[in-house]
Amino acid sequence: MTAEDPRLQELVLLRKVRDRIDREYRQPLDVAALARGVHLSAGHLSRAFRAAFGESPYSYLMTRRIERAMALLRRGDLSVTDVCFEVGCTSLGTFSTRFSELVGMSPSQYRKQAATDGQGIPNCLAKAVLRPIRNREAATGPAD
Repeated sequence: MTAEDPRLQELVLLRKVRDRIDREYRQPLDVAALARGVHLSAGHLSRAFRAAFGESPYSYLMTRRIERAMALLRRGDLSVTDVCFEVGCTSLGTFSTRFSELVGMSPSQYRKQAATDGQGIPNCLAKAVLRPIRNREAATGPAD
């Protein structure tokens, strides 16, 4: 493969989209806006992103938002509603539903439990250790 290979060029564009999501997760991003930013159609971006990274751009965005929400909830100084808006969600219901799907409990339950869960874990490790695990990921752990 050369640098002119269309597959490599597309992968560069997909990484730009992923990096934009990582940087701008608080902004009102949607697949159409992300696709316009790299001059692809929304449908093509969704298919190519899923093929490259294993999930849709929207799912990746929501995962980034939920990861950040978990960190804010662990701090304990913001309400669930404040955290919802702080991470870029505009609907408390959608935020709570997606949070529950990814984390396995509601944001308010997580906030209560997280008050003691992260004790003794350095902040530099907390993100990796306390990262949300999707149900399908939990089921595909190492074989015994």
